[in-house]
Amino acid sequence: MNGAEALARTLVGAKVTACFANPGTSEMHFVSALDRVPGMRCVLGLAETVVTGCADGYGRMTGHPAATLLHCGPGLANGLANLHNAKRAYTPVVNIVGDHATYHVGHDTPLTCDVAALAHPVSRWVRLSRHAREVADDAALAVQAACGAPGGVATLILPADTAWSPSAGPRPALPVPDRPQVESPRIDEAARALRQGQPAMILLGTSALSQAGLSAAWRLAGATGAALRTTTFVARMPRGQGRPPIDRLPYAVDQAVAELAPMRTLILAGAPAPAAFFAYPDKPSELWAPGTHVLSLAGTGEDAETALIALADALAAPVRPLGPPPAPGPGLPHGPFTPAAFGQVLAGLLPAGSIVMEDAVTSGRGLFGPTFGAAPHDWLQNTGGAIGGGMPTATGAAIACPDRPVVCLQADGAGMYSLQALWTQARESLKVVTIVFSNRAYRILQAELHAVGATPGPASEALFKLTEPSLDWVSLAQGMGVPARRVDTMQDLADALGRALRSQGPFLIELLC
Repeated sequence: MNGAEALARTLVGAKVTACFANPGTSEMHFVSALDRVPGMRCVLGLAETVVTGCADGYGRMTGHPAATLLHCGPGLANGLANLHNAKRAYTPVVNIVGDHATYHVGHDTPLTCDVAALAHPVSRWVRLSRHAREVADDAALAVQAACGAPGGVATLILPADTAWSPSAGPRPALPVPDRPQVESPRIDEAARALRQGQPAMILLGTSALSQAGLSAAWRLAGATGAALRTTTFVARMPRGQGRPPIDRLPYAVDQAVAELAPMRTLILAGAPAPAAFFAYPDKPSELWAPGTHVLSLAGTGEDAETALIALADALAAPVRPLGPPPAPGPGLPHGPFTPAAFGQVLAGLLPAGSIVMEDAVTSGRGLFGPTFGAAPHDWLQNTGGAIGGGMPTATGAAIACPDRPVVCLQADGAGMYSLQALWTQARESLKVVTIVFSNRAYRILQAELHAVGATPGPASEALFKLTEPSLDWVSLAQGMGVPARRVDTMQDLADALGRALRSQGPFLIELLC
């Protein structure tokens, strides 16, 4: 058995059963090994950013890593943006990067690159296998590293000769430690702070965003009056009917500062201290008011869910009813796009058990409120700010959960970074409905230009518009094998979305807005 087959068998033995790939010459022995190892589903992505984004979506929905297969340093470089997003989502990913044979690197041929240097910024663990006898051990360590709390990218660099040379066979899976528990003094400190009765907010992230964690936070809010917010971007959050209606901390600095200004206590439950996404002239980086008592109940790698339950129990917080869902309006809205109207259409048509992947940028800012009363669903977001994660992440989520419909909310400019994901959706017959918000501009950059105090002019207008020519998303989707339709009113959107959700394969809706 060569190193490549030992690697494949070790991965399957550790329940890594999906491989998103865009291989090259250096990876051919691993590709060949996959033919001899049952239990691994192989999915081709036409660009490495699709491969890495798919692994992100898969890992978020399963809680367990998929493997990627990338070709040398340039292939890794092409996939870095969505590995960055996966890092920020704490998604477990086993990132396999092929490389030149160990004895060939010194010849400095065109693809020679410092792969490890590229991998380190997006990885929590990086290892270069130096001999075929080491590959299986390194693979087992990679899975363990990816799965350890809070989760992350583990990069294994596989030189070609370690793949084709004889190995000692596969290795068994290694144990993954449980999330560290929060010690009682921090729970006691948070309880004392909430008992004081001063204005307080609990900011929720990572493992606090489970059903049990959100329910415990809801109990705390009812018993103490504390406000609840999630981090501005969530990796995965259960939402809709039967789940607490908790909104996000706003993205815009002024709005976030205004929400936090009255708070005398800020409790962090699986969330980092809130900071502005960017620096802006004459605006703070830290979003809480001076003098606010900021305390960490649980870090991002700790068991925030259990800590919230313990805190609610310490305060004898009773179970708090959710109340009835918002009353439906007289019917779905008509007319042109607005975020609120779109949210009503989505909430009215979203099937129970759906997965929503949002990479809508400016068009998605106001969608949480209108969808509180939607059927139960999971909501995923772009957590790292590297745009273009939407369609690949939705694709990976659909492969992870084939019985659940997936709706991808995709900004048009961001979608152009990774539209090859549509081809993978068509090839795999995935039930993904992609709604492209076609405002034909980098609208986020128009807003940011004003936010930093810069003056707009002809150059910014030329750089921010996506016209002359305008993108034709219907043709782009059809060219990838995905049927598509263009709409410009909410009533036509409702008709198109209803039909798309009843179809058995992927569909794209271009929404002019």
